[in-house]
Amino acid sequence: MPELAEVEYSRKRWNPGIGGVVQEVRTHPKSRIYRDVPATAVKKGLTSRSLVASYAHGKQMMFEFSGGAWLGLHLGMTGKLFVADPGREEEKRDHLILRMKDQQLIFSDYRMFGKLTLDLCEDGSPPQWWQDLPPRTTDHGFTKKRHYTFVKRFPKTPLKTLLLDQRGYPGIGNWMADEICWRLRIPPQTRAGDLTDVQIDEVWKATRQISRDALKHVGDDWGDLPKSWLMTHRWKDGGICPRKTCKTDLVRADLRGRTTCWCPSCQD
Repeated sequence: MPELAEVEYSRKRWNPGIGGVVQEVRTHPKSRIYRDVPATAVKKGLTSRSLVASYAHGKQMMFEFSGGAWLGLHLGMTGKLFVADPGREEEKRDHLILRMKDQQLIFSDYRMFGKLTLDLCEDGSPPQWWQDLPPRTTDHGFTKKRHYTFVKRFPKTPLKTLLLDQRGYPGIGNWMADEICWRLRIPPQTRAGDLTDVQIDEVWKATRQISRDALKHVGDDWGDLPKSWLMTHRWKDGGICPRKTCKTDLVRADLRGRTTCWCPSCQD
């Protein structure tokens, strides 16, 4: 699943359409991405409206249209957004196409794990579910106190698993959670209740820092992460800990249904 930096990058792909008017909406009505809202409602709700702005929050995206229309998008595993010339022919995996005068905004998803929502708000404000999302890990609202309280609620939950909980850490996904644990030299399977107060504070700091750094490297231009990050070594068996003083073979295993990678030496 895309994580906060990938989502930030993706939502910007449609920004060239800001100010443009949707002249036609093309859909595949039977696509699974319409499981929360009918394709007919999307057509009716977006046709003749202009794109006003785009927003990202964790793994969620929101596109504001004129007249109080809000299109929410989740990319799932294979969804992607892009802009195409008006003459581009529609493809099978293009499940939502917003045709404007000079371009097309396309949501393509060949495995159809992504989904969308549409809210029409008369007062022009974002839908309530968006307003109710927890603070992003880079926001001032993601405080030490909020983080501490959340950790204490789940004493039996492994730290890696806890970091994946979107109620507490929106946008943190598999590789970012592994990165946080590795940076702090904490085994990912460590129960939250076994963390010291100092470690809890360090997790908060690392979560904020890694979130900011990921946005910096990936959020703007999909740049490569530094080789010093665990992320660049964790994907395949045979990876080696990137710490210059370590170079131990990394371990990959399942932790509560998620593939987890760690260094058995640094995170002992």
